[in-house]
Amino acid sequence: MSDIEKPTLMVIDGHSLAFRAFYALPVDSFMNRDGQHTNAIHGFIAMLINLLAKEKPTHLAVAFDISRYSFRTREYPEYKGTRGETPPEFIGQIPLLEEALAAMNITTVTKEDYEADDILATLAHEGSQQGFNVFVVSGDRDAIQMINDNVTLLYPNARGVSELKRYDRDTVFERYGIEPHQYPDIAALVGESSDNLIGIDKVGEKTAVKWITQYGSLSAVLEHAGEIKGVVGEKLREQSDRAIRNRKLNHLLTNVELPCGPADLERRPINVPAVREVFDKLQFRTLLDRVLKIAAAEGAEDLDGSVLDKSVDVAELEPEPGTSVPVVRTMVDEELGRWLETASAKGTVPLGLRVETTGALVTGLGIASATDSAFVPWAAGRPDYTALQAWLASDSPKLLHHSKRDLKILKSVGLELNGIAFDTSLASWLLKPSGKADDLAGQVYTHLAETLPQADPNQLVPDVEALSPATEAWYVLRLAEYLTEKLDTGSLRVLEEIELPLVPVLAEMETTGIAVNGEALAALNVSLTETAADLATRAYAEIGHEVNLGSPKQLQQVLFEELNMPKTRANKTGFSTDAASLADLQDSHPHPFLGLLLQHRDATKLKQIIETLERGIGADGRIHTTYDQTGTSTGRISSNDPNLQNIPVKTAIGREIRAALERGPEYTTLLTADYSQIEMRIMAHLSGDEGLITAFNEGEDLHRFVGARIFGVATEDVTATMRTKVKAMSYGLAYGLSAFGLSKQLRIGTAEAKQLMADYFARFGAVREYLRNVVEQARTDGYTETIYGRRRPFGDLTSSNRVLRENAERAALNAPIQGSAADILKVAMINIAGDLAREHLASRMLMQVHDELVFEVAAGEEEALTRIVRDRMGSAADLRVPLSVQVGVGANWDQAAH
Repeated sequence: MSDIEKPTLMVIDGHSLAFRAFYALPVDSFMNRDGQHTNAIHGFIAMLINLLAKEKPTHLAVAFDISRYSFRTREYPEYKGTRGETPPEFIGQIPLLEEALAAMNITTVTKEDYEADDILATLAHEGSQQGFNVFVVSGDRDAIQMINDNVTLLYPNARGVSELKRYDRDTVFERYGIEPHQYPDIAALVGESSDNLIGIDKVGEKTAVKWITQYGSLSAVLEHAGEIKGVVGEKLREQSDRAIRNRKLNHLLTNVELPCGPADLERRPINVPAVREVFDKLQFRTLLDRVLKIAAAEGAEDLDGSVLDKSVDVAELEPEPGTSVPVVRTMVDEELGRWLETASAKGTVPLGLRVETTGALVTGLGIASATDSAFVPWAAGRPDYTALQAWLASDSPKLLHHSKRDLKILKSVGLELNGIAFDTSLASWLLKPSGKADDLAGQVYTHLAETLPQADPNQLVPDVEALSPATEAWYVLRLAEYLTEKLDTGSLRVLEEIELPLVPVLAEMETTGIAVNGEALAALNVSLTETAADLATRAYAEIGHEVNLGSPKQLQQVLFEELNMPKTRANKTGFSTDAASLADLQDSHPHPFLGLLLQHRDATKLKQIIETLERGIGADGRIHTTYDQTGTSTGRISSNDPNLQNIPVKTAIGREIRAALERGPEYTTLLTADYSQIEMRIMAHLSGDEGLITAFNEGEDLHRFVGARIFGVATEDVTATMRTKVKAMSYGLAYGLSAFGLSKQLRIGTAEAKQLMADYFARFGAVREYLRNVVEQARTDGYTETIYGRRRPFGDLTSSNRVLRENAERAALNAPIQGSAADILKVAMINIAGDLAREHLASRMLMQVHDELVFEVAAGEEEALTRIVRDRMGSAADLRVPLSVQVGVGANWDQAAH
């Protein structure tokens, strides 16, 4: 029988490929309406569809591990012991994957006490003997030993599982210089870190291959161990037991008793109704279409019993091929100049740009048009970069991924970057603000359904070369085209008018940093260390013994067993010991130990903040944070490494920390500018409530104004307690605060909180109507919008999961308000930076913290800077109420507070 006439058996390692898909696809980009992550399932099924179309197996099975434990762990308990805990986002995906495979009528096989590899090896061995062409699909390199004349391994050698490399006998010999059955001998000598099998010290792959080639097998190597000289020979003789153990454990069994054999695995028609049901639950619309094409080709029946349309080209089952990747040309000097002029049509056509780095050093630049790409090697000091420098500094449009990073690193080597016309990381975030920022490869997979080759980290010698930055630039260009089509008009406006112009502003702020008094921070650290130690000692004295105050388990023992305090809310580890729960407990059942514990936590947290700041002090004596534009789903900027936005302002120690951040010696003062009640002003604008609008337009104290109308007293008779209640409620309503939540926050009864809210809405009915309508509108549209058009999707508003639905409702309430506040501040920052440049001022914008900006004021520029800041912050948005800006000055951040 010829190979063409032979039936084809395909056996797949379910867990191995699912894990690969899990780590290849962004977790937060794949979640169904019930909150279940689905990236591993999506990647696995996409791979499976491609395999069905390309290899056309007549027989098919997927093998799964039942658990981590097998006969191997009984023999060697440390087997696979270095593998970490299963990521929580992966949990629950395997059962759903098995359900999807069952709907596709694909057999799944498990065996107690054995691994999936043993199942694959048994089916491959039997299939080979019974006349099948066998394909083994696995990401475990132990599977190499299964290869023979009838068995081929399909191994994911690139990112994820979308590209599989074929390993037959010739490929293995070319790659390793050995026969497939000898691979376990190599692995036994070298060891396998993924399985926690430690090899012979000093023995690497080349040495192992040399020995196996010379002696034929591991047993023969050990027989001749006395002949091997040097340190490596000594290690072999001393540690031969390791190799023997490893070889025993990495040997895959080919005689496992299974409930089915190769002949029992014949492909069966897809169960279309079941597939529709499962894929709807997973929310796999695109994959459903592709599976239905397979079903149509097989003549499967649909829900109504009708046969699906068979007029389907099987080639359609494979993903559409991307545009041909252009050949990379290396260019410099005049040749590059001519190419840039042609490719950019004299600076009018956007080009993709990618900066290649090694560590912090620039090693090259990739530039691409739709049909051509150029690599420019970089070496500082070379004279032939005139054309490159001119193009980079020009307004010629450039498309980048993480443009702020590229702008800063190019500046570090003396290259000016202008003309940033698109940033795929920003655009992708605007499209899906709740997702994590993907690297370029992740975005290419997510948006273009293509895979960028990446070296397998498990391979000693990678099979693939790193992608040229010129080719990466070409993918950036294609991503930009795709994302431009996907973004709505409002989101494109936000990208072009807010996010992109903000990039150089943030880059400059990061480069500038803020001066810091390191001695003051060090003294505070010492003081807090002593305070924390004293509080801990006093806490131990209250209970008569020491305890780890940072251990929830030990605290549960002390609080709920030794001190017999009321139980807090239950969690996975027992009962909660978080700050909110312990604060409530101390309020209802005060105890000296609990009070000291809470003080110790505060001191420890402040100490950690100080230590983070100390680590962030650069050689110039300044702290340089990193601002992340894509770090939140609301649009607010986050601060990292170190975080300058988490320093408390209402505590004495917090103010001392702020006082350590100061003006540089060549500047006269710091200036701070903060929006006053910006979220409530946006609430007034969006709701159109005449009462709130009147209060702001007349310059009233908002909370006294509201309190007077709720409590029925004159404005001057509103007490501090009344004002506090009104303030908590006003802000709380915008965050979906319930009567119960308000009662807890104000320490009042639920009935009083309900009445307070009822009185508020009776006086300010437009606020109530707005809050009701914003959620219902979002439920209809699927998203909320800021006043600038920034969208935030809320698919969970229609979720059948009550918890997810209610969380989405609370977030949707505040999204337009908080997102608008973020946009307003960003617009102000862009305009202020523009004015500083136009007026040639030496003063600098240093920090952005929530609704506050911090500046360093040059001599003689305070009046001009104050004018610019007040004007630009006050005019950043056209609202029905004025934007109030408070300004303060001082030698340090605390003194400049207002």
